[in-house]
Amino acid sequence: MREITTQEITEAVAKLCIQANKILPENLEQKIKDCAKQEKSPVARAVFDDLLANLDAAREEDFPICQDTGMAVVFIELGQDVHITGGTLRDAVNAGVAKGYTEGYLRCSIVGDPLERVNTQNNTPAVLHTELVQGDQIRITVCPKGFGSENMSQLKMMTPAASQEDIIDYVTDCIAKAGSNPCPPIVVGVGIGGNFEECALLAKKALCRDAGQRNPKPIYADLEQKMLDRINQSGIGAQGFGGTVTALYVNIEQGATHIAGLPVAVNVGCHVTRHAEMIL
Repeated sequence: MREITTQEITEAVAKLCIQANKILPENLEQKIKDCAKQEKSPVARAVFDDLLANLDAAREEDFPICQDTGMAVVFIELGQDVHITGGTLRDAVNAGVAKGYTEGYLRCSIVGDPLERVNTQNNTPAVLHTELVQGDQIRITVCPKGFGSENMSQLKMMTPAASQEDIIDYVTDCIAKAGSNPCPPIVVGVGIGGNFEECALLAKKALCRDAGQRNPKPIYADLEQKMLDRINQSGIGAQGFGGTVTALYVNIEQGATHIAGLPVAVNVGCHVTRHAEMIL
């Protein structure tokens, strides 16, 4: 049994909150560069140039990439041979988010109650997803999620009679309705299967998958490409100014479901779909 202190977890989460908000994953930045070269609209290409200049400025000046530093979504893969000492995992994660957002001068956007609307002043509590896995390590992934894109996300409880084309139509319709609101070029996470809440979680996990990693099952990899092609035919373009690149990529995660159901969730990410990871 390996012991890991809550202080170690707190420090790791704090560091990841700052890192994720200031430095985009290398594979995503490269995808933006590649799509900029593919863009056919002069106006949209100019927008891509501005987006890339913003990434450089954030890195060089040590600023957040976006003013909306998001709600902290934290994924924990907890090795079953780990014993956490010094307190609870949830408290350690929230302490890390508070430390990262206050000491990193990141915008604190969380209200403690959805109706009373009082800001907690330290961006807590985080949304925490924990999975027990084999081993004696803890994998921590922090995904700050802005709400310009989160507000454009949708979920539909389809029936098993729905075809692949119906699913593609639903996903592309969600993006068409979103328009310029999620700050395109966007990343699209799609969850297929599970139940109501599991489907939404699958879509969130899909957003955290690397830009160049396709679904290992050919049927879903093919769906990812078809959805991407259809979305990019919408003409919404970078920041809504029109163009041939509205989405950078589409990721699908799937799960087992009930014989009577076919849930589909669409979680939209902006061009700075941020995440950072560390293993303790």
